[in-house]
Amino acid sequence: MIPVTKPFMPRLEEYESYIRGIWQRQWLTNNGPLVNELELQLKQYLNVPHMLYVNNGSSALQIAIKALGLKGEIITTPFSFIATTSSILWEGWKPVFVDIDPHTLNIDPALIEAAITPQTSAILATHVFGNPCDIDAIQEIATRHNLKVIYDAAHCFGTKYKGRSVFQYGDISITSFHATKLYHTIEGGAVFTQDADLLKEMAYMRNFGFNGPEDFACVGINGKNSEFHAAMGLANLKYVDDLLRKRKAQYLHYTELLKGLDMQMQAIDKNACHNYAYFPIILPSETVLKKMEAHLIGHGIYPRRYFYPSLHTLRFVEKYECANSLCIAQRIMCLPMHHELTEEEMHMIVRVLLRTQNH
Repeated sequence: MIPVTKPFMPRLEEYESYIRGIWQRQWLTNNGPLVNELELQLKQYLNVPHMLYVNNGSSALQIAIKALGLKGEIITTPFSFIATTSSILWEGWKPVFVDIDPHTLNIDPALIEAAITPQTSAILATHVFGNPCDIDAIQEIATRHNLKVIYDAAHCFGTKYKGRSVFQYGDISITSFHATKLYHTIEGGAVFTQDADLLKEMAYMRNFGFNGPEDFACVGINGKNSEFHAAMGLANLKYVDDLLRKRKAQYLHYTELLKGLDMQMQAIDKNACHNYAYFPIILPSETVLKKMEAHLIGHGIYPRRYFYPSLHTLRFVEKYECANSLCIAQRIMCLPMHHELTEEEMHMIVRVLLRTQNH
């Protein structure tokens, strides 16, 4: 079986060395030493001034929305993981969907301004598959209309925009360290900001609003993460450069092998240093996609229709016209990509796709 993804695992002895320390200290959660060490090492690796390690990317989004005091309408993309939309709804606000650019797959800045109303408080955009949005255009619109910007950068570990970590853009950027991600801490996520005061507010929110044992600074949630998860993050961080090099090599190899396939690939922003975390292909029609998906599964190969369905079609949201997102969602699937994927397996995957196309 060839799964669409597989979590990278460090050497067992490396993880065990951290676990032995946890056992000795008996400090399992509540801002333990490994959580603090992971935050420090991640800030150094990513060259970012401020970040907080949290329990997952969804909590990171909820904290970001709350910390910025958002309300009313939040402009967002229909082409993303459901957490981008559900976090807006969970906080009691209205997602306003703006269609995507069919080439980059990111929210189309040229369409944002028409969606702004007096009730709009922010733009929440996703860097789809680690491909940065048109950050400059989005920021110009946000500045002109006095809107906040949150970036869902769940896929972006290792991605840079104009030479800086993509996490440095927007009022707040969030990411995910879920086990399916290029870099993971089993479960986990982070919030990033350039604003030290905003970081302090989010630190309170991450831990129930605690400001000492008998005082609460604000309304908070349990967004903390454990020492066991931080241990995995510290062990995996040592391998990140190798993971990024391997993923780029796989991406380029797939690209070469698939030259004979009738498909479209995502257009990567020219200002980006991409992390090559995913390999999405866009096929001519949903019929072709389903045929290829069935043949791959028949050979023990498991792609994923990602992202599907388009979020503006969910039964619990207000409907908007997003023709590009709808069309792309019906025709896109991600091929297997993970650190242990071999060239032989990639050749097998491509052979099945090409044979299916030719029959």
